[in-house]
Amino acid sequence: MRFNRMLLATTLVVVALVLQVSVLARLHLPGAVPDLMLLTVLALAMVYGHVSGALIGFGAGLLADLAPPADHAAGRYALVLCVIGYLAGLVKPDNGQLKSATGPMAVVVAAAIGSTLLYAGVGALVGDTAARHVGLGSLLFTAALYDLLLAPFVVPGLMALARRADNDPLAETNPSAADVSAGWLSSGTGLRIGSQRGGLRVKAAKARVARAGRIKGVKRL
Repeated sequence: MRFNRMLLATTLVVVALVLQVSVLARLHLPGAVPDLMLLTVLALAMVYGHVSGALIGFGAGLLADLAPPADHAAGRYALVLCVIGYLAGLVKPDNGQLKSATGPMAVVVAAAIGSTLLYAGVGALVGDTAARHVGLGSLLFTAALYDLLLAPFVVPGLMALARRADNDPLAETNPSAADVSAGWLSSGTGLRIGSQRGGLRVKAAKARVARAGRIKGVKRL
């Protein structure tokens, strides 16, 4: 990953984690908690691709696993966001820009449902049965609903910011610039000076002919 991508992704993930823990988690909404970390990973993955999406998802999930008040095994959410970031990055177009909002919204709904199922499945493997007591159906519905309502305010802005930060003018140097400058340097040789001298001789000869024509009273074109 490029340095500007790493810097932007780290900043956005940290801000998303702080907002999710200090604001969204304190709303005490019924069912799931709006997952701002998931939306951040999705937005970056749909711009940077599946490899960067997997790396960003793993780092974001690991940070969420270690941040208080985490009450689950470390690495559980890192695995979930790593898989989600990889899959979301597969829908990235060649130019990094999506033509409509239908695609990202469908990705958000699928990611909300898939992350909840995967998180519950990994929890069942390690002996965590909290999802059964809350109700898996309620978690799936509320997770998809909250993330879908929050996505229009988060995903488009983060995608635009990621595309803008990724356009590094230093990385888009013209490889033919050296050849052009070399051509300019090679053009300043004796051949060019000679051609300039030849041009001056031709102009002097034309001037003499024009003066002779004026003396004889003949109009020259």
